[in-house]
Amino acid sequence: MPIVSILFAYLLGSISSSFIAGKVASGVDIRNYGSGNAGATNTLRILGLRLALVVLAADIVKGMLAVAFAHLVVNNSPITMALSGLAAIIGHNWPLYFGFRGGKGVATTIGVLATLSFPPALYAGLVAIALLIVTRYVSLAALVFVTLTPIFQIALHAPAPFIWVSVVVLIMTYWRHRGNIRRLVQGSEHRIFSR
Repeated sequence: MPIVSILFAYLLGSISSSFIAGKVASGVDIRNYGSGNAGATNTLRILGLRLALVVLAADIVKGMLAVAFAHLVVNNSPITMALSGLAAIIGHNWPLYFGFRGGKGVATTIGVLATLSFPPALYAGLVAIALLIVTRYVSLAALVFVTLTPIFQIALHAPAPFIWVSVVVLIMTYWRHRGNIRRLVQGSEHRIFSR
């Protein structure tokens, strides 16, 4: 059953809501416009706020569902829940159905980490949201979120598998955002609600 849960999570994560939104709303492949990223931020820039919010919610929910499904089928096994959450994020980033060209996994990561460790993710999320409001850098807020979550998990004694998967997600998120990090250092990173 753990394998079934992990596979289900990957296949669920592979459903690219931004790609579907682009095709349904405008007949476009969102990955060919803007940043080329199949995620909520690029959807905001290309398709507008309403569809971006739909994509954001859908990507968060699929992360939550992946962990919830694991919880149900493996009788609350922390390892399987953590690995299923990671599989959903991997599915979002490298989706089976869309040529393995996906997004950066931030919204799905939010859903996964909030379901695995709600208080640590909440505290990290509040800091990230405050930073987003002040700077309008989505990438910076995302990096702060994935950095602080395992720190809060350790402080609040979360199960070890949840902490380890958060560290893996942190590394993966930094890798996926390496271009954003370079632009942040150079002062050329795009701000939200700017063209």
